[in-house]
Amino acid sequence: MTTVRVPLSPADAARQVALTRMKRLATGLLLVMAVIFAVSFALQDRYPWLHYVRAAAEGGMVGAIADWFAVTALFRYPLGLHIPHTNIIASRKNEIGASLGEFVETNFLSDSVVRGKLESMGISRSIGTWLGSPENAGRVSQELAVAARAALNLLDDDIRTLIESAVREHLLPPAWAPSIGRVGEKLVASGQQQAAVDLLLVKADGWLRAHPESFGTAVSDRLPGWLPGFIDKMVDDRMYREALGFIEAVRVTPGHPLRGAIDRYLADLMRDLQHDPATIERVEIFKLDLLDSPRLREFASETWDSVKSALLGALDDPEGALLAGIRSTLGDFGARLARDETLAGKIDRWIADTLSYIVVNYRHEIAGVITETVERWDAAETTEKIELQVGKDLQFIRINGTVVGALAGLAIFATAQGVAALF
Repeated sequence: MTTVRVPLSPADAARQVALTRMKRLATGLLLVMAVIFAVSFALQDRYPWLHYVRAAAEGGMVGAIADWFAVTALFRYPLGLHIPHTNIIASRKNEIGASLGEFVETNFLSDSVVRGKLESMGISRSIGTWLGSPENAGRVSQELAVAARAALNLLDDDIRTLIESAVREHLLPPAWAPSIGRVGEKLVASGQQQAAVDLLLVKADGWLRAHPESFGTAVSDRLPGWLPGFIDKMVDDRMYREALGFIEAVRVTPGHPLRGAIDRYLADLMRDLQHDPATIERVEIFKLDLLDSPRLREFASETWDSVKSALLGALDDPEGALLAGIRSTLGDFGARLARDETLAGKIDRWIADTLSYIVVNYRHEIAGVITETVERWDAAETTEKIELQVGKDLQFIRINGTVVGALAGLAIFATAQGVAALF
């Protein structure tokens, strides 16, 4: 497995300086004890009271060296000697990571701990109060806009492909005719086609009134050429007035025969769309021609480009209606969360249930991240990081060992002298 070495953070750099200072202090104290021992050992025969000083210094050296060995054995080999059960952290790095992951999983990722903490936090009310601030609502809306712009640009080609795939998957396989027939049958039965007929009649009446010469030409061109011109004019005028009158009669007469004929035709067509194989086949041919048309694909692409351009333009305008609406919605929602205890309670329970479900079902995988991360660490770096966190306190153990050793050495020697004096 590849190990990863990360440079020291500013906080770790400060800890490194403090650790180095404490190491020098502990080592300096050991050297002081050694000097005192050497001097007192050399002069103790001339000055008997130096026996007590020698004993104290000797005990201090023993305590200092023993604690130095114990502390050093945690992080490296003492004096480079590969003594069993030394360099513990580096040699057992993976086991430490596994134990740490198991400890977190057992004690911090239990359902009761997570649910209890979430229920006591009042997350929804805190979020509501925070969102209720216009500044915070604006900040969230801007972040959402940035995310939306990135998604639109990132997924541009994917969305085009998705649209085309969706069309081919969901529109091509099913036959269109029966579905159109069933919907159309219901519309015809409820009289919904009358609105479309009225619209067509209005458009036809408007076109005739705006283009009388076009209608007249279409009629007179079909008359025999040997008829005099004034007869052509009379026929054109007569047919024009009859056409206008006919359209007007159909418009104002709900039960007009033409309306009935249209209703019957549409009803027959809807039945044929559902049951007539020839009609169904014609619709399928039309569907395939339509969906395979380059113009349709070009139209779909242009439609998406237009939608995307409009969305990007709206997202780029901080004072536009879209972002203003998002800010307003977020602010209103936040204010409601802050004051509506019922809604806040429901959301808090939902959050607790959701996160509790995740923890219960995936806590092993979550804790596994710790184990895997420690396994990827460089052994020397792991030792260094742990030593930076606790090494300063461990140097105090060395200092305390020196002092306690000196006192113990003095006490033992004094006790021995006292016992010897009695005999």
